[in-house]
Amino acid sequence: MTVNQLDAESLYTALLAGVKPLVKPNTALVGVWSGGAWLAERLQRDLGLAGEHGVISSALHRDDFSQRGMSNADPTKLPFEVDGRAILLIDDVLYTGRTTRAVINELFDFGRPASVTLAVLVDRGGRELPIEAAFTAARIALAPDDRLRLARDDAGRFSFDIKESD
Repeated sequence: MTVNQLDAESLYTALLAGVKPLVKPNTALVGVWSGGAWLAERLQRDLGLAGEHGVISSALHRDDFSQRGMSNADPTKLPFEVDGRAILLIDDVLYTGRTTRAVINELFDFGRPASVTLAVLVDRGGRELPIEAAFTAARIALAPDDRLRLARDDAGRFSFDIKESD
């Protein structure tokens, strides 16, 4: 799949179908701020899950904190007990794996889940850590300096913002 073929709404439909089998009775959805949180919010509703989804920030556990400083991410909000829960971690774009590592560290600050499973909308390759999603709606290859970000309009429809390197 190429960047020009990315249709975020179609990929969301694939994500919805792909995560259904991953949801067990004790599963809580947790979206990575911001794109993953938007996806988790919509998945929570479309899957008919009771309760609220969680939102998790990587800001305090990033290994590049000294270069990036505090981001303007919303703080982590987990409106359920983490201990013993099956956590389905949702993110929009998987790249190096460093954000995933950081949010798992953040998650464990709140308790010890029974399991953590990752599902993503797009895997763009370029892993620097041994992180792999249990479900990926699309795999694409991008140049290291290219940026792919999920966007959401006022009606809640998804699209991608793509910034290609010069």
